[in-house]
Parts: sequence; C-alpha cells; structure tokens
Amino acid sequence: MPKKSQLIIISNRLPVARVRRGSSYEWRTSPGGLVSALTPVLTKRPSRWIGWAGTSGAAPEPFEHDGILNHPVRLSREEMETYYEGFCNRTLWPLYHDAVRTPEYRRRWWRPYVEVNQRFAEAAADNVAKRGTVWVHDYHLQLVPAMIRKLRPDVRIGFFLHIPFPPQELFAQLPWRQPILAGLLGADVVGFQTRGGAQNFSRLCRRFAAAEGTRDELHYEGRTILPGAYPVSIDVDWYEELAKTESVQIRAEEFRKRLGAGRKIILGVDRMDYTKGIDIRLHAYRGLLRTERASLEECVLVQVAVPSRERVEQYGDLKARVERLVGEINGEFGELGRTPIHYLHRNLPVEELVALYCAADVMLVTPLRDGMNLVAKEYVASRGDNTGVLVLSEFTGAAKELQSALLVNPHDIDGLEAALYTAMHMPRREQEDRMKSLHRALRRNDVFHWANRFLDALAV
Repeated sequence: MPKKSQLIIISNRLPVARVRRGSSYEWRTSPGGLVSALTPVLTKRPSRWIGWAGTSGAAPEPFEHDGILNHPVRLSREEMETYYEGFCNRTLWPLYHDAVRTPEYRRRWWRPYVEVNQRFAEAAADNVAKRGTVWVHDYHLQLVPAMIRKLRPDVRIGFFLHIPFPPQELFAQLPWRQPILAGLLGADVVGFQTRGGAQNFSRLCRRFAAAEGTRDELHYEGRTILPGAYPVSIDVDWYEELAKTESVQIRAEEFRKRLGAGRKIILGVDRMDYTKGIDIRLHAYRGLLRTERASLEECVLVQVAVPSRERVEQYGDLKARVERLVGEINGEFGELGRTPIHYLHRNLPVEELVALYCAADVMLVTPLRDGMNLVAKEYVASRGDNTGVLVLSEFTGAAKELQSALLVNPHDIDGLEAALYTAMHMPRREQEDRMKSLHRALRRNDVFHWANRFLDALAV
C-alpha cells in the first residue's frame, strides 16, 4: 500500500464490514447511502478511505478491498458508548432531525467526541500527500476539518453533511455550538443536501463563530469558506441496468405471484429509525382498510425495516412499537393464506431490493425528516417501464429534486392516507408522465455529477 494518497475520504465507518464466512472472516461492502454514493466514484481514482472497522479494540492493518485502500481507525468499547451511541446518536442525530426526539446533552459524551475526531484527523494528516485533498463526511466528524487544518495547512479540505443541518433556534440549544461551527469552518468547502441547510450554517457561523460574509461565502481567520448545496445521488445507470437483468425480472415476477396476482403492492424500505415515520405510515394504511377504501384483495404492504443502532434504547422501543402495530393490523384484517402486511426486519441483498422496486406499484418514502433519502431515487431508477408511483415526504432533501412525486406531509395521517389512495388508483398515463419527469431529474444529477461538482469546487 502506498504511503500517501492524493485523495482521502474520511467517514465514521469504512465502506466495508467484517463478516463470518464458514470458519473464517472476510470483508464485504456495506449497505448504506454514503457507501453506495461514493464507491463508484472512488474506484475511478486513486484514493484511500479512513474509518472505523466496526469492532472495539485495536484497529486492523490497512488493506485493499474492491479497488479501495482502507485505513481502519480504532474505537474502544467505551468510545462506542460515549462518542457514537451517546453524542452522535442521542445528541446530534435527533437535534439535526428537527428534534423529532428530545436530544440529550451530556457533558461526559463531549470529550470522547473530541478525542475520536482528533484520532481521525491525525490519521488523515499522516496519509494525505503533499497538497492533497481530504473529504470529510457527516456529523460524526464535524471537528475534523479544523484539526486537519492545524496539522496540515497545505491540503484542501472539504466537508459534506449527509443529514439535515438545523435552523438557528434548534442548533442554538447545543452547548458545544461554537466549537462545532469552528470545526466545520476548518474546511474550504462545506456541503449540504439542500440550499436551506447551507443557509442555516452561514447564518449560525456569522452569529456564533465570528465569521463574516454572505450565505455563499464566509470569511474566517483569514480564509474563505464556501458553503453550498450538493444534493447527493445514486449511480443511475447501474440501477437501471440491474433492474433489466433477467434474474431481477424473474424475481420481481415471483414477488408479484407470491403476494397475490392483481393486488397493488405498496413498498416501504427504511432503516429502523424513529425519523423514518414507519409507524405513522402503518396507521395510514390501517385507516384505508378500516374505512374500506382499500381491501385485502386490492392491496398488500411490504415493509422492509433494516436493523439500525439496536443498542440505543429508543431504537429498540421503536422496533417493538412497529412490530406490535404490524401484528395488530395483520390480526385485525388478515385471512387464512392472505396477510395485509409482510414485514421483514433484516438487510436484503441489493438484487432483492431492486426486484422489490420493480414489483411495487407504490413506493412509500415518508420520513419525518431526512437529509436526502436515496431509496426514493433507487426506486425511480429501477422503473424502466415508467410505471409506479412515488409517495414522498416533503421533508426529505429528495423532494427538492423529485417534484413530480406525490409529495406529502408525513405527520398528517389523513393526508398520507389520501395520498396512498390516490397512488393506488392513479391512471397509467399520469404514472408515466410523472415517472418520466422523475427520470429526467435523476439524469440531471447522478452520483458522478454530485461528486465531481463537490471535488471541482474543492479544487479551486
């Protein structure tokens, strides 16, 4: 492995996970929006990815996987509890998602956050080539840009936030607001999913971090920082081609037959997270059945809930609530041999997911708040025949681009129920018109366009 790299990517997790295969272990590419967005870009240029390997204790030696050089960073068991499960997922995550759950501000979580960020910054400083580029990702590592700046003032530094950035009245609650803003201001380019996120950041920096300038250009400690919107996307061609393969098409037809010929298939694919609105979606579906605006013979809901952060108490509570609700609905409306909801709590291979996208007549993407949501884009890219209806929360970053979806307020159960009914009965011509418009939006901004825009801005 070369000693230095011109491009360094830093995120909390490496793009791979260590899994058991028989009596040994191997590295496999991980699911998730960040990995799926960056992997096709990195395989086209020499680069290195710095991140946590997913286990406590000493970090494995650097290694190569699928053309990407991986440099693991260690985390102790205590740091997993304080830095990751605590500050990242019980302080920052709920705060940045409009405080859907009350954030917890615990002083004992702050120091580990600083220490882990310093460790990542030192790894980047040791591995980046002279006048190279470092691209830092997401809320786990908001102090890293300034730390790298101090260690390696010769490099270009970018930061991209994959989740929403909150407005002033929410961010101002954070006891550590000034050091986090100062950390982000260590970057040359600070990217957000939406224009609103970038504007929130600029306002807060001028108010709390003594920065000067405008919403598009900040001046801080003698440097110029460029905040901006860079909506993340997917490899559109890859999803389109996978959806066309014979194996995926056969699997999609199997799903249709097993779920019931002639029934409208409604699909939800989400991490098991309280920001995703899974329980509200289930209530809306139950409302359709109770009012007899839909029947068991007409439709079926498939909900894929990918396990997430199960050591965090709030996530375990959500899982129990969702599964109880699924059981209640199936018990109330189910018949022998026919079930209103098919619920899967596990990761699915991407081929299975795309087959489900191909089979689904309606795709429900209804988070209470989301930075982007790539599932919505994956569904559109998989619909080669231009049929299907995307029901999309207006509080996702994707809603800014995918305007031809059925946009809904995910907090409004009655409105969601009405949108679901409309989607199930939408004429084919209208489906095709909307889906063609959605395809055009995807084509304007695929993953390569996203990454190249950001890296071009960083190269200036």
